[in-house]
Amino acid sequence: MKDTSYNDEYYYTLVRNNIKRIRKERNMTQQNLADLTDLSREYVCDIENEKRNKHFTIAVLGRIADALQIPITEFFKK
Repeated sequence: MKDTSYNDEYYYTLVRNNIKRIRKERNMTQQNLADLTDLSREYVCDIENEKRNKHFTIAVLGRIADALQIPITEFFKK
């Protein structure tokens, strides 16, 4: 039987944690990332903050990947 623990929230948490980690590794603020993606700083904050439970689209994820200059698949690595 397949592991069912990989639900939507698992992937949202994995992606949001990777966005935050990679952004910090590049010494970027949330405002820097927001400016590069044409998103608000508040929206970037909502994405990164697990408690706010903000869901995002693949298009937004693509914009963030482009801004961080990484393949979108990097967000799904454990």
